[in-house]
Amino acid sequence: MLRGGLQQVRVVLRVLALLHLGRGQSAPQVGCVVGLTPEAIRKIAQRYRTGGVASAVFERPRPGAAEVLAPSDKQRIIAMVCSAPPAGAARWTVRLVADEAVKRKLVPRVGRETIRILLQSHDLKPWREKNVVRG
Repeated sequence: MLRGGLQQVRVVLRVLALLHLGRGQSAPQVGCVVGLTPEAIRKIAQRYRTGGVASAVFERPRPGAAEVLAPSDKQRIIAMVCSAPPAGAARWTVRLVADEAVKRKLVPRVGRETIRILLQSHDLKPWREKNVVRG
């Protein structure tokens, strides 16, 4: 792992920690050499004992954040954006879409960044007149 190809820094540090532990050094000594805390060194050693090298060196996949909007919510918001803006507004803005989606009870709450990403993923720019479908 240390000689072949590119590795993440944290992977290399964990491998180095295992090598030093294998030479009989204590966790505080290894921590000073590698730049990790003794507690982190002990956790790496524990993961090595229970699951082997792969468990000690590589991280488990993380689940990531849950989707904020359900597919049906996204469709309703897109349909709203493709219609005319509310009275008093010349065009849709990201902030206006977020406010109107909550006001019309399409979603309980939604942030501007979520709306921006949704519009971007559908290549919609409602503030530009030529990108809006009028019925």
